This record gives sequence, structure tokens and C-alpha cells, in this order.
Amino acid sequence: MADNTDSIVFDERECPGGRRVAFARLNAEKALNSLSKTMIDALQPQMERWAARDDIACVVLYGSGERAFCAGGDVIGLYQAMKDADGAPSPTAEAFFAAEYRLDHTIHRFPKPVLCWGHGIVMGGGLGLMAGASHRVVTKASRIAMPEVTIGLFPDVGARWFLGRMPAGIGRFLGLTTTPMNAGDALWLNMGDYLLCSEDREPVFDALTGLRWTGVRAADDAALADCLRDFGDAQALQTACAESPLFAHQSAIAGIAAAPDVASFIERLQAAAEHAALFEHGVRAVAGASPLSMAVVHRQLDGDPRMSIEQVLQADYAMAVACTRRPDLAEGIRALLVDKDKQPAWQPAELADVQADDIDAHFRLPSDYNGRHPLGDLNHDGRP
Repeated sequence: MADNTDSIVFDERECPGGRRVAFARLNAEKALNSLSKTMIDALQPQMERWAARDDIACVVLYGSGERAFCAGGDVIGLYQAMKDADGAPSPTAEAFFAAEYRLDHTIHRFPKPVLCWGHGIVMGGGLGLMAGASHRVVTKASRIAMPEVTIGLFPDVGARWFLGRMPAGIGRFLGLTTTPMNAGDALWLNMGDYLLCSEDREPVFDALTGLRWTGVRAADDAALADCLRDFGDAQALQTACAESPLFAHQSAIAGIAAAPDVASFIERLQAAAEHAALFEHGVRAVAGASPLSMAVVHRQLDGDPRMSIEQVLQADYAMAVACTRRPDLAEGIRALLVDKDKQPAWQPAELADVQADDIDAHFRLPSDYNGRHPLGDLNHDGRP
């Protein structure tokens, strides 16, 4: 049985014993499967229905085409919503973030195994989907990143939850420098669980329909893990882990990330780039990033790594609202993705001019919310 829409495709395949594996394919290949509000509004209720059905044993998330699982959220749509608001708060933009984060939470707390096929580009909102899955596949073509500071945003979709659990400041380094992770990095940093060949996607999906699912979570998790390991190559996995640039440079990264402020972070990063090519990407990224976003992210990723995913997503929402109400987000999207002149007019333009009050404003909801948080109902079983 298949249910097709323009931007997302749902399918269910029968398994022995009467259970089914459910598939959700992001279907916006030309846009690198960027996550639109339409896709979110289709996937959220479908995930809820699948969670409630006894015959659904497992859910699979993947993307159309060979280039990307999901390159992020639909920031062009966000840009248009903010422009339409003409300087006023944009209910459309704020609703997008609330819906996106609720979907991320649903995946994190889903009561059944969720397999994410993280082939190709996985950025921003795509990583929000992948991070919460119980079983995450990467391939040699996987490139995983949080590039938000380059458009005046911040690593959201629960990033404080997964970046904050990385060793020795690597999460802060990734969030500030937008440095991409390869498959080896992802496996080492617990952003991926299995290294498989991209050509094995359909054989893996076929194999899932041959499993005898039980409906018992622990047993089904183990059955899915065994299936994925059967397709893996132990030697390739060992080689990929050994080819993690982030692992190889973890000591230098720790020193950079320990900088007490953004200015000294940049100084340490520039010094490191004189000795290792890994850091050159970050030097270029911070040179063009929003100064206010950099300052906000430096504080954000200094938070408590023990925060629950619920607490992190609720904090992310307040930060996202602040970003939609300030000029940098719309300007960053315009410069990088709309006009593509790569000349954003950041406000402020210099790091030295960033004010503490402007940073503080990202860590609380605006007063017009009157203490009512649209994600205040998130809880540990994933249900309202």
C-alpha cells in the first residue's frame, strides 16, 4: 500500500506474521529533500498513526535520489514568511519551528524502531530527523553538518542534546565552524550506528520485510540491528572509524573549543589552521557568519549536557523565535540562498558590537507569549 503526495511518499510492506514495515520517503530531490512545512504536516500525523497501530513494527525514513537524505529545513519558505511579515513577528515562521521540533521529538520518543538511511547530505533539519532515530545508517557519501551560523540561525532541532554529549568540546566546535562530519566522524561521535554501502539500500529494505517482528521493542531493536550488521563490512567499518579527521584532531579541537569567548575561539581556530587543513573550513565559515549568531551559539553550547530532549527543543524554540524577529536570519538566507551575492549585511556587523542583552533575548520567550509555550506539552512518551 502506498500513499503519495508531491513532497513525501508513504508506503507499508507486509512481513511474516501479519506485521508491516512503514516507509516515509522525503520526495523533494531537486531541493535536496529540504524539509518543508507541507512535509512536516504530512509526516507528523502519519508517525502518530503508525505509533498507535499494533501491526506497524518499524518505520524507515529516507530521501529521494542519491545526493541527500535531507539538506535541512525549507529556509526559502522561512525567508518569504519573514519578508511577508514586514518587520513584525511572523506567525508562519514561528509555527514552522514549532511543528519541526515537535516532529523531531516524536522521532526521539517513538515507541518502535526507527531506521534512518542517512546517505549523502544530512544537514540542519535533516539531522534533526536522523538524530532521534533508533538505528542510523551512514554511507561513505554521508556528509553531516550544522551550518546555521552562516545564515544567522543556530544549531537547532535538538542540537544541544547531541552536540553537548560529544567529547571535549567537539560539539561547540562543529556548531561554530559548520565543519562537516564524514562517515567515520559520525560513527565515532554517535551520530551514526552502521556503515553500509549506498547500493544496499533496497536490499536492506527488502530484508526488513522478511524479519519476524514481535511487537516487543527490545526484541525488534535487536532484530533490526542484526539485519543491518549482516549487510555491513567489519573491515570497512574499522577503516572508516580510523579515517575520522575529528578523532585525529580531537586534542587541538578541545583547545579551540575551550576558548572563553568567540573572539579567542576564532584566534585559536586561525592558529590551528596554519598547521592542519581540517580547520580551514571553519576559518572561512566564521569569517562570513553572523556575529550575533556566533555569540549566541557559543553560549548555547556551553549549556548542561544532561538536559532532556524535551528541555532542549523547548529552549530551541525560544531561540528560533528570537532569530525570526531579528534581521540576521532573513538577511543571511537572502545573501546565501536567494540573491546568492554572499554579502550579508549583519546587524551588528562586528563581533565587538554584539550586546549582552541581544544574546540574552535568545534564551527566553518574548513577553507576548505570556508564558504559554507551544511545545510545553512535550513529554517522555512522545504523546501530547
